[in-house]
Amino acid sequence: MSTPSDERVVGRVVKAHGLRGELVVEPRTDNVDARFTPGAVLSVRGSRASGARSLTITAARRHGDRLLVTVEEVADRDAADALRSAELTAPALDADPEDPDEFHDHQLEGLAAVLADGTTVGTVTAVLHGAGGELLAIERPDGGEALVPFVAAIVPEVDLAGGRLVLDPPEGLLEE
Repeated sequence: MSTPSDERVVGRVVKAHGLRGELVVEPRTDNVDARFTPGAVLSVRGSRASGARSLTITAARRHGDRLLVTVEEVADRDAADALRSAELTAPALDADPEDPDEFHDHQLEGLAAVLADGTTVGTVTAVLHGAGGELLAIERPDGGEALVPFVAAIVPEVDLAGGRLVLDPPEGLLEE
C-alpha cells in the first residue's frame, strides 16, 4: 500500500468532455502510456466529487497536448465536472528514471527559498504548471507571494536533503 508521499502527480483534470463523462486531462508524467493504460488505477486529490477517491482507466486517447480519458467511476458530464481541477496521482514506477535535475511537485513544496548569500526569500507553497513552463509560488515572510520561473538560471541549486533551494533572481523579480 502506498502512502501519500509515495504518490506522484501524473495528471490534472481540466474539464469534462461530451455528455458521457469523458475527462480532459493534462498529463504531468513522461510515462503517459503506462499511467493512462486501461486498468490503471489513479488516486484523486483535490476533487469536489464526493466519494471519488480513485479512478480506474477504461480508455485514453490523445487530444492535442491533452488526453481524453474514460473511467469506470464517471458515467456522465455532471460527475466529470465534479472532478475539474483534481490532481490524479499514482505510486512511483520502478522504472521511473532518477534524473538529478528533475523534481516532483511534492519534493519542492515546503522547501525554503534563499538567495546565494543566505537571505530568506520565503517557502515554496506550490508548483504551477503552465504553457510557458513551471513557476514556483513562494510565500514571502511578510505574507505576500512571489512567482519565480523554475529554470536553472534562476534556481541554480535544489538541496532536497537540506530542505532548501537557492535563487539567483534577475533584478526586479522579487520586488513587490
